[in-house]
Parts: sequence; structure tokens; C-alpha cells
Amino acid sequence: MNPQGERWTSDHVLALAPDAPSRKAGSRLATPGSWPETGTRGSAVWGLCKGSGSKPYQTVVDTAGPAFKCSCPSRKFPCKHALGLLLMWAGEEGAVGEGEPPAWVTEWLAARQQRAEKKTAAASNEVSGDGSSDSAPSAANQDAARRRAALRVQRIAAGATELEQRLEDLLRSGLATADRAGYGTWDETAARMVDAQAPGLAARVRELGSVATSGADWPSRLLAECSLIHLLDQAFLGVERLPPALAATVRTRVGLTTDASDVLAGADTTSVRDRWLVLAQQDAEEGMVTSRRIWLRGERTGRMALHLSFGGRDRPLDLSLPRGLVLDADLAYYPGARPLRVVLGTRHADPVPASGPPPGGGTDAALAAYGHALRDDPWLDAWPVVLTDVVPIPGRDGEPWQLADADGESALPVDPRCTERAGLWRLAAISGGEPVTVFGECGHRGFVPLTAWDPEPVAL
Repeated sequence: MNPQGERWTSDHVLALAPDAPSRKAGSRLATPGSWPETGTRGSAVWGLCKGSGSKPYQTVVDTAGPAFKCSCPSRKFPCKHALGLLLMWAGEEGAVGEGEPPAWVTEWLAARQQRAEKKTAAASNEVSGDGSSDSAPSAANQDAARRRAALRVQRIAAGATELEQRLEDLLRSGLATADRAGYGTWDETAARMVDAQAPGLAARVRELGSVATSGADWPSRLLAECSLIHLLDQAFLGVERLPPALAATVRTRVGLTTDASDVLAGADTTSVRDRWLVLAQQDAEEGMVTSRRIWLRGERTGRMALHLSFGGRDRPLDLSLPRGLVLDADLAYYPGARPLRVVLGTRHADPVPASGPPPGGGTDAALAAYGHALRDDPWLDAWPVVLTDVVPIPGRDGEPWQLADADGESALPVDPRCTERAGLWRLAAISGGEPVTVFGECGHRGFVPLTAWDPEPVAL
């Protein structure tokens, strides 16, 4: 049981897994023979797991987060050892007995507590605006931070200007020559944007390299992507003349970030309390960094939200929320013309299982939702939507899958990048030819299904 007296189920634990192989590997480790030492105290569960080497892996979980730490080299969060430990703990009562936590467990828990207290103190200081003499070093640090931020803005502006010149050169020489340039030209331009501290621009330039020669209509798609980059360049170069919400979107798109503590403490921050249903959770490896996306929907407001976090080998992902839980909490939205990303604020109650699937709409409503969002943020790739009463239709002869309304009036194509995913066939098996409720992202490439209800939420 967790500190609130609620017993976790195996389904609850497996819902935390980043992928199917992790679920399978974790299940194999959920046996006492794999764990020469285990224990639990309060919200902590820990154990030593036999590995391939002579030294066992040290695994600890804080179920209040939940949060995970393991000495294994895996970059998945949670790893198979954490999943196996939790499965054993959530299974037969007494399989993991009460005990005194060892030093490596208490040190990790103490470090987590210290980080939480520092975040709280930082947010309090921002709100209070203490003007005492003790705040002088802080004021000096803030001045230095402002100078660094101004210098970065200058670098990004220089990078945007250079990128404009390169786009102009491309159009003068003709788009037809782009297929002969290869990836080298795009990679070199992207590297220049990284040097200019504009990772958002760099990512869009790399996308140009993948568009060239990628299909019969690649010149038109390349022109469309170049137009969006040109629009972003010009928007940033004139960002001071834009409305505040649109200016915040432009800064985010070029790669300027806002600290979570600043979002929570911001005077203009939109904070919404609701009962938030966890629609999906997805981990992805992006180089040396692991990202975690958690999509939520407000029960009262109907608003969509995305919690995005990053972790690495020495910085595990803290927040994990399984599909199907309802969280009574405050979510603070990052500034933007079409707010979606959020910071988790105050939790007013422990998460509870949802009573059923969320309400949604048909394919026309999904396209309308994406269109409305695109009006505010023209660089938006997709928007989260819930589809109700749709039937998955497998593609034939190279045609994409579709999600068709039950009345047969309209359908959405599935994003071609999802064609090889086993989740599509899992969705077809859940449907069995009957209408189902599906959550995913609707965008210009098509629909990306992430969760279906059977009647419990199932990852796709």
C-alpha cells in the first residue's frame, strides 16, 4: 500500500512502464529470487536486484511521486528493476516487508526533499519580492541573468538573419536543386543555428533535409516548410511588436525556455484547478536525454494540458502518472497564444481511478480543434483530441490506416509514421469492427493514436 492506504495493482504498476519490452522484463523480475534484499517504509520501496555483475543494482522508488532511482545503466524511467520491485510490492501482501531504509535510500530521499524545498523557497521569494539587504546578491544575479538573456536574444537574431539569407539563396537557385545538396548542407545550417543558441530553428532546418526527395510532391512540401521558417524568422526579428501571447509563442518556437518556477510565480500565469484525467503518458529518447509527455484533460473545463519533463542518466524523471487516473490539482499554463504545456502546482487530493472514458467528438470536430489551434500558433504540428465512436480501418495496398466515424460520413487518416507500430493492430483488436473511444494528436500529417478504452485505458 502507499502512504494513503491505497493498494497499488499490477495494472497500475505496468501503466508506468515506458514501453512493452520494459513491462515484459519487469514482470520477469517480480520474484523474490531476484531480490536478495527488499524493504519499505512510508512512501519508499527499495531493494537490491541481482544483475550480470558481482554487485547488485540498488533500486529505490518513492511512491508519493512516483519517482525512481536505480544504479543500472538503463536510460528508461522507470527501468525494469523498478518495475519488478513495484510489481512484487503490489502483489502478495508482505512480499516486501517493513524495514529500516539503508543509507543509500535515505540519502536519495533527503536529496529529493531538499530539491522540493528549494523550489518552494524560490517560488516564495519570487512572489514576496523581498527587498532586504540579504537580497542584494540575488539582485546582482538577476542583473547578470538579464544580461545573458539579452546576449542570447542578440545571437538568435543574428542566426535568424543568416537563416533568412540561406532561404533566399535556396529560392534563387530553385527548389529543384535541393535534392542534389544532400543532408550535409542542412546539417551545416542546423549547426549554425545551434551556435546561435536557437535549437528550435535548428530542428526545423533538419526537417528540411528530410523533406527533400521524400515523395512525389516534395517541392511543394519543402516550400511550405521554408515559408513557416521564414514566418518564424520574421516574427522573432520583430517580436517586440507582437502581442504578448504571440510573442511568448515565437520565443518558445525558436528555443527560448521559461523555468517552471517562473511559470508558477508569474503574475500573468493562468492557473486552473480541475479534476484532470490522465489521457496518456509517453517516453522518448532524444539523444542523451529522455523526455516524458503526459497529456491531461480537465473534467470541468474540458481543457487539454501537456506536462513535459526531461531526464538523463543522473537526473531521473520525477513525475509519472498512469493512464486512467484523475488528479485534483492546479495546473499552471506556460504563456503562449494557444497554451498547452503546464507545470503541476498544488495537489488537492490523491489520484483516483476514472469512472470511464472521457467525452469527445467526431473526426470533423478533431479537425476543427486543430484548425482553431493552428490559427493561434501556425507552427503547431498537432493538437490533442478525443475521438468517440470511431472505427479503425486498416490500410490496403500502401494506403494509410483511417479512423472513420461510425456513421461513415467522414474519416481521419492515421499519421503514416505510425504504420509499423503494433499499437494500430492492438486498436483494431480492441475495436473488433465496433466504435471505440481513442485519444491522440490530430495534425497535418494525420492522427497519432495514443490511448484507447476497452473499457479501461490501453496504451497504443
